[in-house]
Amino acid sequence: MTTHRSLGVAAVIAAAVLWGTTGTVQTLLPPLREPLAVGALRLIFGAVALLVLAMADPASRRAWHRLPWRGVLFAGVSIGLYNLFFFWAVTKAGVGPGTAIAIGSAPIWATLYEVAVAGRRPGPVRLAGQAVSVLGVAILSLSGGGPAGSLVGVGLALLAGASYASYSLATSAIGHRAPSTTLAAATFAVAAVFTAPVLFMVPTAWIVGPMAWGALAFLGVAATGLSYALYTWGLTRVAASTAVTLALAEPVTAWLLATFAVGEPVTLQSALGVALILGGLAVVTGRSDRGR
Repeated sequence: MTTHRSLGVAAVIAAAVLWGTTGTVQTLLPPLREPLAVGALRLIFGAVALLVLAMADPASRRAWHRLPWRGVLFAGVSIGLYNLFFFWAVTKAGVGPGTAIAIGSAPIWATLYEVAVAGRRPGPVRLAGQAVSVLGVAILSLSGGGPAGSLVGVGLALLAGASYASYSLATSAIGHRAPSTTLAAATFAVAAVFTAPVLFMVPTAWIVGPMAWGALAFLGVAATGLSYALYTWGLTRVAASTAVTLALAEPVTAWLLATFAVGEPVTLQSALGVALILGGLAVVTGRSDRGR
């Protein structure tokens, strides 16, 4: 694996690790928090953090006029829809099934697009690695024995996965047009504006006190702003379908934090899920992104 690709793989995995902290950090929020509001506020905090990063770098500041705004608008709406669909899905289908379907379906959506539209056919080894990782996510997410949920929840989770894959593919396609920080800042500014109306539709009285604001700031700055800056940069070095597969390291991080920080018990099912994810990711990271 070349150094160029290795750095891209490392950036995507680092982003996924940051995403994996969101579940533990959200426990610091008030019990009556509104999931849709949390998603919208994460995007607002993340957009502000990315805009500060972009404005601090002279090269990033000069790149705004070069942005392909059609692609930026599509990517921004896609990641905004992902946040709304995902938080809505877990309230309908349950946290375990909703997470499994949303996160696990994204690599499938991305690969189907690359095959049908871009004409890139990944080799059987890489497909096997993706399948093993997706299976591991399903086993890990369902290991808590949560509710099966409704068909509406399943549909919303599938839409979340499709939206996330759309964002990844769009960002990958335009990643060479501007610095990654500028691109991420513009994309998340669009997403923040797109989802902001949600804050006027759901209760927000729970957003009080330094603990809530501190948790929201971490979710926005680190788990959204910094993580998506890394992910956007990584998408310039690996294929989108590979990136969304590598992002499956997120539930592994969440499981580790739940086990060692929160004290949740380790089960054979959860350990098997983690082993399958790591095994599949090892296969994917060792394969070239070059399509056949």
